[in-house]
Amino acid sequence: MGVSEILASIDREIALLQQARSLLSGAAAPKKVGRPKKNASIVPVAGKEKKKAKKRNLTPEGRKRIAEAVKRRWEAQKKAASGK
Repeated sequence: MGVSEILASIDREIALLQQARSLLSGAAAPKKVGRPKKNASIVPVAGKEKKKAKKRNLTPEGRKRIAEAVKRRWEAQKKAASGK
């Protein structure tokens, strides 16, 4: 029996012991890993309503700053493209 076979056997035993432990502790299945689904059985609590997100408005000065930054970016891209 090689080292890799011994390690595989130990891994199988560990998996079986972990499964037995989860059954004995009351957890029927191992905990799922990863992000929950978007509509994952969310039960709303009575009396607690979601707060509406406050709408964020741009000021005219903010719009102007963004427009100028975009124009500068376009100019830089045109210079880089024509310089090649």
